[in-house]
Amino acid sequence: MGLVTLTGLVLSSSDVGEFDKRLVILTKESGKVTAFAKGARRPNNPLIAACSPFCFGTFDAFEGRNSYHVSKANISNYFRNLVMDYDKVCLGSYFLEVANFLAVDGADERLRLALLYQSLRALESGKFSHRLLKNIYDLKTWVIDGEYPNVFSCMKCGSKVNLTAFSVKHHGMLCDKCENLEAGIKISTSTLYAMQFIVSSSIEKLYTFVLNEETEEELTRILDAYRLNYRSHKYKSEEFL
Repeated sequence: MGLVTLTGLVLSSSDVGEFDKRLVILTKESGKVTAFAKGARRPNNPLIAACSPFCFGTFDAFEGRNSYHVSKANISNYFRNLVMDYDKVCLGSYFLEVANFLAVDGADERLRLALLYQSLRALESGKFSHRLLKNIYDLKTWVIDGEYPNVFSCMKCGSKVNLTAFSVKHHGMLCDKCENLEAGIKISTSTLYAMQFIVSSSIEKLYTFVLNEETEEELTRILDAYRLNYRSHKYKSEEFL
């Protein structure tokens, strides 16, 4: 077994045996990994603080055949202000659960890790409504997985102008002419711009805007309809949102 340093965020933590911890960590180097922290539940063990969800930092670990064994951790962000707030913990747990479900062992998950980290920072800041944060996180997650709707051109004729309705059936926008032939959800210019910005912007610039209540409600209605038809998995953490 070789010693490696992994940079990542703890997605989940569970007890194993009498004193050990089993961690699932989303890492920059190896995607999603399973890691064990031996003796982490013993009093005064230096790993105890690093073995909780939301912890972000570097983990020195020995690489085994199917898992890692953590020997040292240097946590740079515990998201303390987040974990002290029940509502933030509920939404943050949803972010973690989605990342855990979709991430792949050994794959390049740098974009997913960056999205998760920036989303938790935005949640901790308290500057955004939880509804907007969830919508941004979900839509950008679909972009990372290549399953997002087309919000730049009409799905029927290809026109890039006068986009006035969203079609769940066609996975994207309809122009004003095709809207008369196909059922769709009316969409305002501000909601369309918001969706286009989320899809096209870098993750670093993602949380740089807010919406008025009307636009936020419309965005939620459209993404809920898309989610209902094309994202069948139910997350346990959604029950608390």
